[in-house]
Amino acid sequence: MRAITRTILRFLRKDDGPTAVEYAVMLALIIVVCIAAITTLGRNANSTFSFVGSAIRPTGSAAAAS
Repeated sequence: MRAITRTILRFLRKDDGPTAVEYAVMLALIIVVCIAAITTLGRNANSTFSFVGSAIRPTGSAAAAS
């Protein structure tokens, strides 16, 4: 049992891998990139739908007005 405890303690004390702070920084950067991409995609989709919506003329109301 002591060997397992020593192995676990040795593993926890190692500073070889990334720490929780580094993971948090990477996560924050990924979130910023995702928000920027979604915002840009939303603007492009909005402008495309606005262009298509303005190009389409409703035929039902024009026929009723005649």
